[in-house]
Amino acid sequence: MTHSSRIGSAVEPFEISIPDAALEELHQRLRQTRWPIGVTDSSGGFPLAEAKRLATYWSEEFDWRSAERSLNRTPQYVSEVETIRIHFVRLSSRRENASPLLLLHGWPGSFVELLGIAEMLQADHDVVVPSIPGFGFSSAANAPGLSNRTIAGLFVQLMARLGYDRFAVHGGDIEAGIGSWMAALHPDRVTALHLNFIPGSYAPSSNPPPNDEERAFLARRGEWSDSAGAYAHLQRTRPLTLAYGLSDSPAGVLAWIAEKFMEWSDPRSTVSADTILTNVSVYWFTNTIASSVRIYLESSQTPLALDGIRRIEVPTAVAVFPYELPLPPRSWVERGYNVVRWTSMSAGGHFAALENPSALASDIREFLSFVW
Repeated sequence: MTHSSRIGSAVEPFEISIPDAALEELHQRLRQTRWPIGVTDSSGGFPLAEAKRLATYWSEEFDWRSAERSLNRTPQYVSEVETIRIHFVRLSSRRENASPLLLLHGWPGSFVELLGIAEMLQADHDVVVPSIPGFGFSSAANAPGLSNRTIAGLFVQLMARLGYDRFAVHGGDIEAGIGSWMAALHPDRVTALHLNFIPGSYAPSSNPPPNDEERAFLARRGEWSDSAGAYAHLQRTRPLTLAYGLSDSPAGVLAWIAEKFMEWSDPRSTVSADTILTNVSVYWFTNTIASSVRIYLESSQTPLALDGIRRIEVPTAVAVFPYELPLPPRSWVERGYNVVRWTSMSAGGHFAALENPSALASDIREFLSFVW
């Protein structure tokens, strides 16, 4: 499915190579999909008509080989850290003594969503884009315990292996939790933290009591969780049961992931079907939907409690995109983070690196220029 050529015991070049048989099996499974019946409009989830449209395009028109060639034009590597094989992209800047930057993806994304801004930032930074363990071409854990906090430690080791003793981190979604744990546990290694989301488990000190704006946020977050957060509750409590269906049905994993891209994006955004299907194809060909959703269960055991005793003092910037999932006000974030920059964007949603890449890249660049 993939292969790598050894250049040393620690880091090896990597190239994606999906067998023809796997591609044909995908097309056959899509053609044989058993679709649901009954009420199939948007009142109960991802609409059937949209699911059928994307599945047909995936099986009949989407060119995986073209996507594969495009991905392989980016330098990719693998390295084993504590028995976990970590896949990553590394773009070296031509600038002498360029500062290193770790870009982290979330769920239901992959390293694919960050390649555009990685190239934008390469002029000023050495950029590393790993696949989170259990996602895509990084291996899954064989035992419980691979939480966002544990992964933070693995990535610190990876960056050291690449020669970066100190580096900046960017993340959103679950990778905001990984990045926050890196900053909390390794402030001597993380020079700056840039976020476009605040971890859902973030729990700051409640002293003093929340103000009006903070209470409004907490109410809004609760309402969103009731109306749209069922996926997170399921992935946090029954990821394996969910994965039986998703691991066996490409139409199932397509609907599960594409729904989030549709619902969490700015309606003005134009994330292409090819981009979404490249991302979904990575999940399908690597059979990592089960290990990817399990991170919700594992990370629920390591909530980001910044209660006044523990606080993130690493300089932190937050980019707020208008169609992001409920995001706390600055005052709430400042209870636990050393916020030195807060930027309100004019467009974009949860997948900011795909929806408004130039704005996100510019904010990261300006923030790191200020910090460094």
